[in-house]
Amino acid sequence: MSTSDNRQRLEFGVLLATILASSMAFLDGTALNPAQPIIQADLGMDASQTAWVANAYLLFLAALILVGGSLGDRFGRKRVYMTGIVIFSGASLVCGLSQSVGMLIAARAVQGIGGALMVPGSLAIIAVFFDGDQRGKAIGTWSTFTTLTTLLGPVIGGWLAGAGLWRLIFFLNLPLAVVALWALVKYVPETRDETAPPNLDYAGALLITLGLAGLTFGLSEAPNYGFAHPLILVTIIGGMIAAAAFIVVENRSAHPMMPLSLFKSPTFSGTNALTFFLYGALSAVPYFLSFNLIQVQGYPPLESGLVLLPLSIILTLVSRRMGAIADRMGPRLLLTIGPALAGVGFFLFALPGLTNGPSDYWTTYFPAALFLGIGMGITVAPLTTAVMGSAPANSSGVASGINNAVARTGGVLAIALLSSLALLRFGGLLDAQVASLNVPPAVQAHMQAEASKLADAKPPEDLPEETTAALSTAVKTSYVETFRLIALIGAAMAGLSALLAFVMISRKQPEPS
Repeated sequence: MSTSDNRQRLEFGVLLATILASSMAFLDGTALNPAQPIIQADLGMDASQTAWVANAYLLFLAALILVGGSLGDRFGRKRVYMTGIVIFSGASLVCGLSQSVGMLIAARAVQGIGGALMVPGSLAIIAVFFDGDQRGKAIGTWSTFTTLTTLLGPVIGGWLAGAGLWRLIFFLNLPLAVVALWALVKYVPETRDETAPPNLDYAGALLITLGLAGLTFGLSEAPNYGFAHPLILVTIIGGMIAAAAFIVVENRSAHPMMPLSLFKSPTFSGTNALTFFLYGALSAVPYFLSFNLIQVQGYPPLESGLVLLPLSIILTLVSRRMGAIADRMGPRLLLTIGPALAGVGFFLFALPGLTNGPSDYWTTYFPAALFLGIGMGITVAPLTTAVMGSAPANSSGVASGINNAVARTGGVLAIALLSSLALLRFGGLLDAQVASLNVPPAVQAHMQAEASKLADAKPPEDLPEETTAALSTAVKTSYVETFRLIALIGAAMAGLSALLAFVMISRKQPEPS
């Protein structure tokens, strides 16, 4: 076999390994949303437990993703990447076999640890293996296939959930993992950064994990315990102390996982603040939208998975052109317009009341998905340009990693906080509507207990058909009003992102130093 043929085989193997493993994370990230209402009903979860299915994964991924990249640089990118794949796929198997809420949440947390080792490795391996123009083509190929996975994820998740096969969403990771591991062993050489610092920032990793865990637990469980409960106060205050201690440790560490010097750049600080709020909204609003579509509006799971398809398609079509425009004129204007239009999309999600299901899609949720897609399409590439351009050239990888971690941190905290708010809002609205129906006290008490399930709350059995219908309508209208509040908060977060971009980001893209 010629050297050229051997090189082509190696290149194919590297792309196969990195694309398949990355696809596992992208598939789980998008396929679960339309399946969440089905999983909630199947395992009998309340709203807080359902939120933990999402947040257990996001929490450990956000806290450890920077450590995962550092481990790869020091101990070998291939080795750490393979370790992440094994952990992620093993946890996926447990997720699919879970028979209890606790088992599923614990397995999702382990998935997050595996993802933190796996996610930074794919592009790092591509960047090291390919040179010059070939690197750009390889990244483009990786982006194409991972984008396709993102597009298909909600459709696959909705289809499987609608068929009662939500566990297959997790099992799909297993063949992908096996082929990726085979390609890594056969084709991918080991690489490491010989200049990587000898000591990892273990203290920083521990503190940020404790900080996020405390805040997430406290915000998520406050409606169940009460904000004045000692457990909630201890976890929230403890999380804030741990987060503050993380900043102190990073400032004093010789080799910090998050170099605070990067934040001296107003553009770097502004882009990360923008990312925190915008991606927080982008995580939380679609999360609650899935329950609205399936449990309230009567969308089958497959159709619910198609609702945000315009967002993904427009994002794919527009992003590359926006990146070229940002290179010419700087990212500030685009990063002001993009989040503002995304905010319009979130606002439009707040407008529909009870609808006739998918037949009303084009006049209800399609315009919202369209504006959200245009806004994010304008935002994503210029955001990357601004982040990378505001950091020194030798810190561009760290800067990108920080921005990735900030996006995921925004998501986990937004879902935790808005889940707590949703429970309080929904419970109050449902109590008022049930009281207005003049049902017996026992029925009122039952509905108060069911309120912890949000839109999955069900009336008692053996009631008159008219009473059951009235209570079901009360549940649906209460959730619609709750979702409207969530969508409006998402719109405000996107608007704040646009304002931060306008105020903090430089008009011209700075040259890396």
